[in-house]
Amino acid sequence: MTITSERVSGPQTHQVSQRVSQSVFDGSRLRVVLLVDVYDGAQQQFLEAYEQLCSQVTSVPGHVSDQLCQSIENPSQWLITSEWESAPPFLTWVNSEEHVRMVAPLHSCVRDTRSLRFHIVRETDGPSMDVEPRRGRLQTAPRIGDGVIRHALTFTIKPGSEETVAKILAAYASPEPRVDDTTRLCRTSLFMHGNRVVRAIEVRGDLLAALRHVSKQPEVRAVEEAINPHLEQRRELDDGESARAFFTRAALPAVHHVTAGRETPDAVRNALYYPAREGCGLRLAELLARQDEVAADDPRSPVLRSTIFQRDDVVMRLIDVQDGPGDDPALVLGLGDRGQAAEVMALLDAKALGVDASALAEVTPARLLTLARMELVTDRRAETEA
Repeated sequence: MTITSERVSGPQTHQVSQRVSQSVFDGSRLRVVLLVDVYDGAQQQFLEAYEQLCSQVTSVPGHVSDQLCQSIENPSQWLITSEWESAPPFLTWVNSEEHVRMVAPLHSCVRDTRSLRFHIVRETDGPSMDVEPRRGRLQTAPRIGDGVIRHALTFTIKPGSEETVAKILAAYASPEPRVDDTTRLCRTSLFMHGNRVVRAIEVRGDLLAALRHVSKQPEVRAVEEAINPHLEQRRELDDGESARAFFTRAALPAVHHVTAGRETPDAVRNALYYPAREGCGLRLAELLARQDEVAADDPRSPVLRSTIFQRDDVVMRLIDVQDGPGDDPALVLGLGDRGQAAEVMALLDAKALGVDASALAEVTPARLLTLARMELVTDRRAETEA
């Protein structure tokens, strides 16, 4: 057998900077693992729902294959694995309303799920491998991270309720940061841009365990109940289906993280909102990621760390900036390359930024920085992370 690191027939893979600890844009193949706990007696119902889902997902662009496995020790435990040409087509699908509709039949027979996503780094060739070469390439090298998982949620509130919601979100008591022996909440940052709210969290350990831990904290539950009347999308926290649909649509995953390798005690956290034109969110996030990679090696850049979050046409950069926003707003915006900056501007939704579409190309970086900056509501760090 042969251990392979790439497929010569696949597309060229972008060589990312060593400063990048997370990225979905390197072109490597993706393996998605879904651990499923099925209700006792619902195994046949689950199998039928999966077969219906499987017949639909085969036509999704970028999908390569999938497998359904049942535990030999516990018939309630199932495993679904799928392979994708790369991460972007999977993310486009899993974040879509089409995906929400496809997986709905599974909810009535599933007690719990856990989704894991991996770039394929190496694989073993053998007689059982497909005759046709698989599309996409393997990740060229392992990434070195800092042990922190970054995730965000975003939702919109009813216009006119911004001040009330900001007060509610700023005033709650921080939940207990320790989840268990291996998981801890590190930092929570809340921002608003108009009637859009973004809550970014940083976790060491198990993200799913941390999210469940936070949802059960009475102070957090009280906040969620208090903002419920102000949400544009109706939500009933005591209704499992309603809550699941809301948080599925609110998920804003991190797609890229880069650090400049410089530390300073006076770093200031900022969030910048880049609303994309319809269907352009992933491309916009990729362009910003490319520029962040270059900026990480540029001593002129005031950005110490940058995380890009993206779902559909919502793109947000969470940045830690040295001494606050610097003299060059283009560097803070991640638009240091003029050629790519022009393409980024062309992908932005001018209306969402509050400017006329015909005038967007003439907006200066300083003005764009003002338009894109989100208002900080609260930024909380666990004591050991301060």
